[in-house]
Amino acid sequence: MKTKVIQSRWFEYDHYGDADVLHERTEVLPPPGDGEVTVEVLTTSINHMEVFLRNGKESTWSDDPWPRRSGSDFAGIVVAAGPGARFRLGAQVIGHVRTGAHASHLTVPSEALVLKPANVMWEVAGALYLAGATALDTLDQLRIGPGDTIVVSAAAGGVGSLQTQLAKHRGARVIGTCGDRNFDYLRQLGITPVRYGDGIADRIRRVAGGPVTAFVDNFGKDGRELAEELDVPESRYRSSADRRDVELSLLQEDADSVAHGTSQLERLAQLAHAGAFRLLISGLYPLADIIVAYEDLAHMHSRGKVVLATRPVTTYRTIKAREIHEAMTGGYAA
Repeated sequence: MKTKVIQSRWFEYDHYGDADVLHERTEVLPPPGDGEVTVEVLTTSINHMEVFLRNGKESTWSDDPWPRRSGSDFAGIVVAAGPGARFRLGAQVIGHVRTGAHASHLTVPSEALVLKPANVMWEVAGALYLAGATALDTLDQLRIGPGDTIVVSAAAGGVGSLQTQLAKHRGARVIGTCGDRNFDYLRQLGITPVRYGDGIADRIRRVAGGPVTAFVDNFGKDGRELAEELDVPESRYRSSADRRDVELSLLQEDADSVAHGTSQLERLAQLAHAGAFRLLISGLYPLADIIVAYEDLAHMHSRGKVVLATRPVTTYRTIKAREIHEAMTGGYAA
């Protein structure tokens, strides 16, 4: 039987730098091996951690050989399967890799994949893994449940928006700190917004109506001091440095880490299927526009997730409402 020839295109970089060091490369993929499948990627998202790895601010895996690839989240369709693979041809899947997801096709172990629920949009599926698993791991560590009042900073971002909604789904009262422009967005999610800035502790106390039992700092500024001012127990505080550790652990390639990541991804897929959260896609770009997508992310004010699509309906670029607002006001508050 003739083997199907699959040519992949992907983005990689030869040295540290900004997004413009990324270059498109192509190759014909070999057939998948035992337990492996080749996935045609339909959507993949971008994350801040990938930026830090690419520009050298994050030194983990600094010994990796050059060139290095980019991307960890993806969703697509199985187009080839090796002996013993757990997924059939045509299966719609969501997956994770340490790096290399910013591609048209990639070959991965079956253990890194879960089935995509039919009612979960491709854009959401391709953005679930790193932000969603980080949110789940953090809430699991803090044992968030009914009776908790949790504060989440940078609550409109990719990780923060998922942490707030998943905490609410567990029965917690949730307060999200943000800039003024995100108030309506958080209210639509059922989250109580509180403005950043002087007097924030008093504003949180007023809306909390009781003790704050947990605090997650995604913003990385004065979080520990604020948590202490709110009398949050040390064991129930998580910093932006803790978030970094969680994200890096989710990108490890040993068997236990991959199995844990896939288990969390399965939970996320089922939670998405059940409507436990909504993931806002604030930017959708063709894969070829990856540099523009990272420039969008670099503004640090996009809500939800920025996603790349390998088969967009159109490549016509439209201006976003937040870009119009930024041009008129000179910038957004954090």
